Amino acid sequence: MTALTALTACALAGGALHASSAVAQSAPQAAVRAFDIPGGSLAQVLSAYGKASGITLSFRPEDVSGLSSAGLQGSFTVADGLEHLLAGTSLRALPQPGEGYVVRAPEAAGAAPAAAGTASAANASASASGTAGTAANASASATSSTMEAIQVSGSWLGTGLQNSVQSFGGARTLLRREDIADSGAASVGDVLRRVPGVQISGSTSATGSAVGLHVGIRGLNPRNSFRTTMLIDGIPMAMAPYGQPNLVMSPVSLGNIESIDVVRGGGAVRYGPQNVGGVINFKTRSIPTDSGLTADASARYNVFSKGGTNTQYTTFLGTQMDNGLGVALLYSGMDGQEWRDGSHDRYNDVALKWRYEISPSSEIYGKFAHYDVKSVTPGGLTPAQYRDDPFQNTRPTDYWKGQRDQVDVGYLNTISDTQEFELRVYHYDSSRESRLINVAQKRNDFQPRNNQVLGIEPRYTQRIEWGPTTHDVTVGYRYIHETGQDKRYSESLATGAQTGRTVFDNSTSANSIYVDDRIAYGDWRITPGVRYEKIDTDREPSGTTDSTSFKVKNSKGLPSLNIAYLVSPDLTLYTNYSTSFGAVQYTQLNSMSDSNPLKPEIAKTVEAGLRYSGEQVHSELTVFNLRFDNQILSIPGTNPAVFRNLGATTHNGVEFAADYDFDRSGPLAGLNLYANYTYVRAIQKSGDDSGKDVPFYSRQTGTLGGRYSVKQWAFNLFTTAQSSQYSDTANTVQESADGINGRVPGFSVWNAQVSYKLQSRPGSEIQVGVNNLFDRRYYTRNTDSDGGRMVGAPRMVYVQARIAY
Repeated sequence: MTALTALTACALAGGALHASSAVAQSAPQAAVRAFDIPGGSLAQVLSAYGKASGITLSFRPEDVSGLSSAGLQGSFTVADGLEHLLAGTSLRALPQPGEGYVVRAPEAAGAAPAAAGTASAANASASASGTAGTAANASASATSSTMEAIQVSGSWLGTGLQNSVQSFGGARTLLRREDIADSGAASVGDVLRRVPGVQISGSTSATGSAVGLHVGIRGLNPRNSFRTTMLIDGIPMAMAPYGQPNLVMSPVSLGNIESIDVVRGGGAVRYGPQNVGGVINFKTRSIPTDSGLTADASARYNVFSKGGTNTQYTTFLGTQMDNGLGVALLYSGMDGQEWRDGSHDRYNDVALKWRYEISPSSEIYGKFAHYDVKSVTPGGLTPAQYRDDPFQNTRPTDYWKGQRDQVDVGYLNTISDTQEFELRVYHYDSSRESRLINVAQKRNDFQPRNNQVLGIEPRYTQRIEWGPTTHDVTVGYRYIHETGQDKRYSESLATGAQTGRTVFDNSTSANSIYVDDRIAYGDWRITPGVRYEKIDTDREPSGTTDSTSFKVKNSKGLPSLNIAYLVSPDLTLYTNYSTSFGAVQYTQLNSMSDSNPLKPEIAKTVEAGLRYSGEQVHSELTVFNLRFDNQILSIPGTNPAVFRNLGATTHNGVEFAADYDFDRSGPLAGLNLYANYTYVRAIQKSGDDSGKDVPFYSRQTGTLGGRYSVKQWAFNLFTTAQSSQYSDTANTVQESADGINGRVPGFSVWNAQVSYKLQSRPGSEIQVGVNNLFDRRYYTRNTDSDGGRMVGAPRMVYVQARIAY
């Protein structure tokens, strides 16, 4: 492929460029806000101030040791408040571009300050997904560098701010809201194509619809993202995180997202199991930290060259009240037709978030959320049908629909400079249903399912000084209880009579406990950890010829080790080892027999790499090796689906990403160039097809583009590309007559965008863009009962307006 060849050349020429997209501080610092911070040690007061003002604030413990502060009461801008706090000391607050402030003593103030969290900094961060930012002070380390804050927002992954990304001991990419807007993406899948190691595919009937999400990382089958742990504000997105950890229905929309944090390795202990394909956390928009109303609204109109049109809407309203209560209302919706004939989609995604500050170091927070969706899914085409009209719909009555209602409550208390406790409780109720026509049998097949999930997650972190080392020891527990039903029945096309009704009652009780120790020794960050999972699963059938109950018990210890070495404030070297465990899922249990004894999936991952984040260059390079002992795959064309253990597979490769900002004083000021490239080789190691590729992955994927900004204008042009892939374990090249089997050709598409920011109204802009600029025709395959070729999106022109208040 020409585009991939160019991307490879770019990667080789670039050497050690890109890191994950770094996030910048977005809180408006010029606004005047009210503060009520009690007095205490200067370290405590600065940490509380960083949290209250919504900035990243870094300082060295030795610089503030022995100093006290009377606190801060009254209304100030961020800069004025910080100046007031430091009055009477010799300390200075040095602003960092987009990253808050670094507090320095006079002798250090003239030197170039370390980027927050790179040579390690104690930071107090803004409230993230409704949880409090940490107010913990950093403790001195063995060198003049400092240890990061004890915790950030109750998440080992952190808020996604530059400091937590840079020092993280694994491959990680953060996509900010600005990155999402600049990509021109119409869906979450579109955005994730920009992340190295991630592949978006369509091996399901929901391809091209608003229902499912199909993400594969490092050569793993992307079908319904079931090998990647997907979280929304740290809470599992799957209908049943243990029994059915897939995203046949994906309750997330771009309009409500503030950032997407993609951890491809190194996150297993906190977020296991079923995370061999990494951890992706979708963080919804944060509650404002300013008083007064913060609001914005946007509308986007998409026009396809084939198919139809649709409209996407978003609205955000939020405020922080003087009594400590903060609230935010988020809405995102879409209605209209996709690029296939009759492919009407609509969804509604609404959330009410709240936060109440009990004291400067503790708060409670929560969210009420509702998501509903319905998508008409045209299904696959035979090669003959595709040649006649790739956008036709031969199954106009097929659809998927579903909804999810969620409530979650959390309590976070930064007990002291060295202690933090968090408790989260959540419950959500999900349901989904599909209707797929079976022409040969003259019937419609229905598959309604529902699940209820209760989760309880306490966590305690203790900082301990031990000789020349500092330890952040965290002990956590998760209890999840799942209940639900899987139903299946058919309706005669002629009479409407129901036949073949079967019901499966499912339940799972899962207990997991984890402990890890983030050790700081000079510029080293070493995190050993272990997670223990105990999973009890029941599946009770009725209305079936075989009424055998399935009762499965699984338990497994999952060790891990993350190591990061902070070579400089800009450069981090890292390596890690982790183990992932996936229990046999509800629908897979039906395939178990003496001749097909399905075993849980166990995978081990090792990776090593470097991350560089300088003033103009951001880069990341990672090599990885992943081994599955007994990967489970569905047999193509079976209905109901039949699963078997494929056996051992190995996945190894390299991920590279880079972006470069030209000198602001040079002739190319305002130009940013970026690229990412992934090569992965995923091979079956046992069975009749040993030595052949795993289905539905491309060995090469990549992105190459540039963005030019001048005054209020911005211009963006980029291409994404992927090489060919196979749709079966035998790596069949010749396409079958029904289009279900055969090689899937690679493809590349170009996207372009122009945006203009309104001077009269900050935060407001107008965008016009074209996706698939040259109207390139490409397809993937669906291997379900409605399988065949699935055409990709044609040229799409869109106009979007965003108004902020």
